[in-house]
Amino acid sequence: MVNYREKPFYLDDEKIRWVEETLASLTLEEKCGQLFCIAAFGNLDQIIEMYDRLPYGSLMYRPNDAKSVERANRILREKLKVAPLVAANLESGGSGVAQEGTLYGPQLQVGASGRHENAFHLGQISAREAKAVGVNLAFAPVVDVNYNWRNPITNVRTYGSDAEEVLAYGRQYVKAALQEGIAVSIKHFPGDGVDERDQHIVASVNSLSTEEWDKTYGKIYKQLIEEGAQTVMAGHIMQPAYTRALNPGIKDGEIMPATLSKELITGLLRGKLGFNGVVITDATNMVGMCCMMERRKLVPASINAGCDIFLFGKNPFEDYGYLCDAARSGELPMERLNEAVSRVLALKASLNLHLPAEEKDTSVVGCAEHQKLAEELADQSVTLVKDTQHLLPITPKTHKRVWLHIIDEPGFTDPTTCEKVVLEEMERAGFEVYYDDNEPKGLPDTQIPVEELKKKYDVIIYFANIVNASYKTVTRLRWRSPAAIDAPYYTQDIPTMFVSLANPYHFADVPMIRTIINAYSPSRTTVRAVIQKMMGNSEFKGVNPVDPFCGLFGKDI
Repeated sequence: MVNYREKPFYLDDEKIRWVEETLASLTLEEKCGQLFCIAAFGNLDQIIEMYDRLPYGSLMYRPNDAKSVERANRILREKLKVAPLVAANLESGGSGVAQEGTLYGPQLQVGASGRHENAFHLGQISAREAKAVGVNLAFAPVVDVNYNWRNPITNVRTYGSDAEEVLAYGRQYVKAALQEGIAVSIKHFPGDGVDERDQHIVASVNSLSTEEWDKTYGKIYKQLIEEGAQTVMAGHIMQPAYTRALNPGIKDGEIMPATLSKELITGLLRGKLGFNGVVITDATNMVGMCCMMERRKLVPASINAGCDIFLFGKNPFEDYGYLCDAARSGELPMERLNEAVSRVLALKASLNLHLPAEEKDTSVVGCAEHQKLAEELADQSVTLVKDTQHLLPITPKTHKRVWLHIIDEPGFTDPTTCEKVVLEEMERAGFEVYYDDNEPKGLPDTQIPVEELKKKYDVIIYFANIVNASYKTVTRLRWRSPAAIDAPYYTQDIPTMFVSLANPYHFADVPMIRTIINAYSPSRTTVRAVIQKMMGNSEFKGVNPVDPFCGLFGKDI
């Protein structure tokens, strides 16, 4: 049963009455609709029209114009029978929902600052700017742990590889968001970062023992639940040790990812960890979930396992039909359906969504105060990984002629590119930049004599912006054809340095480069901070939140 008066809802008599009366007023089809969170990636008319076919209870935005998002959410509050939960991925700042929003910095950049209060700033900025456009639920913070450097998803989205530090930073984000009146979703239960595979294309595995899990991920989730996290996002991630502990004798082929696992959701999360809030699945169009069972069975199985909100869908209308059919047939018991809907409504009441909507002031979105905090984070987080050749500092006086290589591969959900910004900021700093020189992307004819190159360039600088992304199994350096023409062939002839604006693990591919900087973000603010530190105008203050050497040989070369 749902405990309305307890954590994380804390409902009074009036709000409980609204939940109960609203539940009683809903048809079976409307109850099923409350359990769907749709992808609100189209225009307002499409989103409203969709409600007639699927009376959804939640929606999630990708970044869009701030005023358009605010207007859409206000109209939806007026038109929908029950006000929706409105979510966005607020992992890096208000830029997660508003194009004009502040890109404060990804979580690993916050971890690299070594200052827990910066996670509070991240939560505060994200919540303030999201709230200003009508968002009331942050799909954040990520509380996965970067145990495996090959994992293509955790990467810069986590606070680091130390579970205690992940908890310390996560607590600050949650504290700030709750103070601002925004609900959070701690993710991705039971914990990503152990496996090296991507749950978008395969069900991944958290292979820790129950004892190891309790000391790490378990401690993180238990503490953040205690501190009021309203929702938990379940991942398409298996946890075999706990599944077997809670269901002795289960066969390997019966072990399911959390989104379909009654052992992990009802047994571990609700039972052992005492979570009373809302469980949201990760996107249900991922292969890691879709491949586990027939779709008609999969949809109700997720709710029966203990999940309360079904995120997206392969075909949301078909999935909605499957859930309604299961509720009518009894495959999804009415008691379980009512429980899930009650949790969703209780969360809405706790966020005062039962009250009339008000027009928001979007002026806080991307404001000067938040930008100043982003500049401070950039200054505190840029990390000198190594400089064994003692190259730094370099300035236009010492190394005027720069042969610049830019490797720009933005992510699926983070399209931030760095090429224009890097070129502008390098030239602004006074360097003579050779880019797109000789051949596209600055790639020379490999037959050019080395002695000619040495006369032409004072330093070679690589800037890489290879962002971890959905459905992208690796975030490694990939050199251009033919024959890796832009690879660092000349490290012994021309001073060479490497700057990563995203992935902190590029050392694995360029151990021969003896000066490496990790910066964690392709924002202009961060690029500018990198160049200032490269020139010796500002000291390197960042700390390594992960092992940038990946446990490999060569850090002292």
